[in-house]
Amino acid sequence: MIDINSTLWAQILNFLILVVLLRAFAYKPIVKMLQERRAKIEMSLAKADEDVEKAAALKKEYQDQLDGARLKAQGILDSASRQADEEREQSVEKTKREIEQMKKSAQEEIERERRAAAEELRSQVVALSMAAASKVIQKNLDEKANEHLIAEFAERLGQEKLGDFPC
Repeated sequence: MIDINSTLWAQILNFLILVVLLRAFAYKPIVKMLQERRAKIEMSLAKADEDVEKAAALKKEYQDQLDGARLKAQGILDSASRQADEEREQSVEKTKREIEQMKKSAQEEIERERRAAAEELRSQVVALSMAAASKVIQKNLDEKANEHLIAEFAERLGQEKLGDFPC
């Protein structure tokens, strides 16, 4: 059986004093330190959540800026493409106008040369006709009738065509 004597009472008293002293000097500081640590961890978690929210906001802002930059770049590309198309169309139109001008100039040159050739042909025909007529008429007509015949022939040349050339 258990022997209750003064040693047991002394041990119980020593244990109670130890518990009181530990509670006063060790338990309260340890609990206080644990509470401070808990508060610090909660504060760190709150700060981490805040940092995550800030990071998400920054990410969204950067994404918006990136999207804006993409839209701006696409706008620049579209504008450059439109400008290139316009410049190409202008170049094509300019080339067409130049070709039309060259055609018109060539047609005018052809017409001038045709007129010059017709005029030269007319003058050669007149000269040949006069030479032939003068030989034939030399014996038959006088000078006044000869001039009248040449004038009439020249007038008929002006009203008719010589080959494909109008006179």
